[in-house]
Amino acid sequence: MAVQSMTNTDTADIEATVDQIKLLCDAGSELVRVTVNNESSAKAIPHIVERLAEQDYTLPVIGDFHFNGHKLLRQHDACARSLAKYRINPGNVGRGKKRDIQFSEMIEIACKYNKPVRIGVNWGSLDQQLLAELLTRNANLADPLSLGEVTRQAVVESALSSAQFAQDIGLDADRIIISCKMSRVADLVKVYQTLAQRSDYALHLGLTEAGMGDRGIIASTSALAILLNQGIGDTIRISLTPDPGASREREVKVAQQILQALELRSFTPTVVACPGCGRTTSDYFQVLAKKIQHQLDESMPAWKHKYPGVATMSVAVMGCVVNGPGESKHANIGISLPGNGEQPVAPVYADGIKTVTLKGDKIAEEFIAMVNDYVVSHYSS
Repeated sequence: MAVQSMTNTDTADIEATVDQIKLLCDAGSELVRVTVNNESSAKAIPHIVERLAEQDYTLPVIGDFHFNGHKLLRQHDACARSLAKYRINPGNVGRGKKRDIQFSEMIEIACKYNKPVRIGVNWGSLDQQLLAELLTRNANLADPLSLGEVTRQAVVESALSSAQFAQDIGLDADRIIISCKMSRVADLVKVYQTLAQRSDYALHLGLTEAGMGDRGIIASTSALAILLNQGIGDTIRISLTPDPGASREREVKVAQQILQALELRSFTPTVVACPGCGRTTSDYFQVLAKKIQHQLDESMPAWKHKYPGVATMSVAVMGCVVNGPGESKHANIGISLPGNGEQPVAPVYADGIKTVTLKGDKIAEEFIAMVNDYVVSHYSS
């Protein structure tokens, strides 16, 4: 399961696009998609890929094409060769007879350069001719389906028929990835369950137009958790709307956290911390948990190369005696801080065994040092 993201720079701005791809890569994105919508962006692609390689960034760069992709790929051979994958939206390839011709041209170029293609259907840009045909057919049924059901059917049919057309042209099935983006959780789940039942194509998951902040995160997590738990999906993207001027890397971190919470992949050590209650009116354990999480996040870029397996480590920072010792024993290393009315001491557990009891004003510093020592002693290659 790979994490994907997308730039929001003007692709023709080579420096800005390279910088954002590097930022996304450093955050953990394993594939990055860029818009290729005009002559200047197509001309920029080979320079972007070359500059990334010069700086040891070798992640795949995917070209996102709409409306004029056939022209850009045909007229800019260096762009077609430099991209690692093409994303084609069947709803925006063309209308009528032009659709098949223009779609064919893009697939033929993909075959020529042995490039995989993501056939990315989006219900916001659905093939209106196909939808009209299905609605007409549905209206003649004795028991017609709802508009939502017909729309979902149209999304799936658009993806699968386009994929089959691509195969007929010569693109191998294992070079085809399908995505069917919806903005409602229930619709997305039903569409991907249908795709998984009806085909063996690789699937890219993502809730489109998920929104901003907590709403976008919660909606995306609700949908993707269901599908991922059912074994559906090969790549994912969390399509968050960033705050104005904000970094785009948050969507990468959320994708990683979803996969880690489902125990599908590990990206960074996990900090287990209690929510707090009347037994923990002091915010000491919260401050320590935050410090630990910050240190782990800051250390991971170096640790992941130096200490293989450290991403699977769990650290418990608990606030009182109720669950503190138990959670600390379950973690690789954990500390149980004193709650209200408890003795001002903090037992530390490593691999389920109590190793020391900390006390005094430097509990935080001493525990952080113990976490560092644990990493060195348990994960050094």
